[in-house]
Amino acid sequence: MRRLLWGLWLYTFLGLLSACNPQSSTSDAVRVRWVRDPESLNPLTIPNDIANQAVGLLYQNLLTVDNQKQEYVPWLAEKLPMVQHQDSLTLLTYRLRSAATWDNGQPIVAQDVAFTLKVMNSPGLPNEEARARFSFIQDVRLDSTDARQFTLVCQGRAPEYAYVSGEYPILPEYALDPQRQLRTIPLAALTQPTPVSLSKYPVLAAFVQRYNAANLDKSPMNLPGSGPYQLTAWRNGQALTFRRKTNWWADRLPVQQPQLLARPKQIDFQIIPDNATALLALRRGDIDIYPMVPANEFNRLRKSESGRQALRFYTADSYEMVLAGFNSSRVPLDDRLTRQALSYLFNIPALIKATQNGMAYPSVGLINPQEKAVYNDSLPLLTYAPQQAEVLLRQAGWARQSTGNWTRRLAGGQTQALELSITYRAGDAAFETIALQLRNAAARLGIPIQLRPTESTLLLGKLRAGNFDIYLRTLSGNPFAYDFSPLLHSASTGISNFTRFGTPTSDRLIKAIVREEDLGRKAQLLRKFQVILRTESPLVVLFFYRYRLVANRRLTNLRVSGLRPGYEVMAIEPLPEG
Repeated sequence: MRRLLWGLWLYTFLGLLSACNPQSSTSDAVRVRWVRDPESLNPLTIPNDIANQAVGLLYQNLLTVDNQKQEYVPWLAEKLPMVQHQDSLTLLTYRLRSAATWDNGQPIVAQDVAFTLKVMNSPGLPNEEARARFSFIQDVRLDSTDARQFTLVCQGRAPEYAYVSGEYPILPEYALDPQRQLRTIPLAALTQPTPVSLSKYPVLAAFVQRYNAANLDKSPMNLPGSGPYQLTAWRNGQALTFRRKTNWWADRLPVQQPQLLARPKQIDFQIIPDNATALLALRRGDIDIYPMVPANEFNRLRKSESGRQALRFYTADSYEMVLAGFNSSRVPLDDRLTRQALSYLFNIPALIKATQNGMAYPSVGLINPQEKAVYNDSLPLLTYAPQQAEVLLRQAGWARQSTGNWTRRLAGGQTQALELSITYRAGDAAFETIALQLRNAAARLGIPIQLRPTESTLLLGKLRAGNFDIYLRTLSGNPFAYDFSPLLHSASTGISNFTRFGTPTSDRLIKAIVREEDLGRKAQLLRKFQVILRTESPLVVLFFYRYRLVANRRLTNLRVSGLRPGYEVMAIEPLPEG
């Protein structure tokens, strides 16, 4: 599983407009609502799917995904890699497109890929997640006869390596290391299990200092990319503007390919946290695209005559889910029976109705029900069952006191109370509703739960540090890769495994799923994994979204799909006038 929208404009007359009256736009920009700021556009530390969408305008991976065909396609690479096996190693040979160049006209070559991998593995940089995710890439072999060809040396054998190995932004060596000093350090020296000391390589220490000083989190313009757009303005908490390059390398290709389309001359992401304000902006014609319109408003607009005349409406069953995770390292939640008990306190059908107006669907776990070959339909959907929760709490050793609360004796003789908190992104109405429903259900059972909405800029650090009991988040998946290592492997604890769950059995199974080449056996392993997750209950998948997107009728070719963000902004173009 791999693979999160922004804007703020001032409107002083929120309630004055009651009918759709979009203004015809003379701008060459496509204007998109985002619900919040991307926080960082550093290609090493992409904190959310909003930032991921923006980074995809600036930089390019070796491979990308055709959302409508739901398959990997070449991006900077000219084709998918050639795969060879050598004992316990997988060798992936890529060649970069002959036309691909940086903005200064310099060709993009294999040395840029090797440089990128060194940056991803350099100590002293904020690359923990990237380093963990791509740890299977142990070395890179350059081709002495072809500067654009290289071979990635991967530890182990897994069919998904052929795709995951191309999923990181390629960085320009000339801009970050003009003296080519990192070429003196072999990649294999940086990918060892024991991180190399900066003191061993003075040139590496100097590079790390330069990279951090570039402040790429907020100043990505300091690092040119191979993508079709440049960031021309970033008004924090208000808007980001991307302008199309006038001389982008892919424009010279004789045949245009869908993954290399870049139609809009300008893309404006307007950060509008408030849904009512965003809806007004859509109806006024001040934004062109509103992803994930609240379900009630989506249906209301779609049924109105004015809405149908001015707007187009799209839906797609998505691979994005809302889940609740339990911090299994904390004593109240360190046993599976307690986690199972709390799972029965989510009223999932009511939450789907209340937060999505029915435009979502439940699942037994992390696998989308649409993936029938691997979805474990023998498991029942979770039901709201407070009585079953009470039974499980007693089995876990909890006893209900005369006060109504629950306590249990610890090994040392101390008494522990069952008191919890739930952490989630502040300002998210759906998360607020879910947290309130859980708190009320738990209170009726005698379990106090405190609500802890947290600013998005602070949330990731809090989750990584394990400073929470229960958390709510969204998670984007896809139908063609099943690597649960970042989410649930014990080696990812403190990086992206926020539940801090992991057993020898589950760790082995996660690795076995990745390595398995036979689709039938992989399906069996995935079904077994879903059973383990239900038994251990480190998290609860509440529902998968049904994407809801509304766009100005003048726009076409949105390439709507169920993969995040649900549309392809670079492919959008206006309908001909007339």
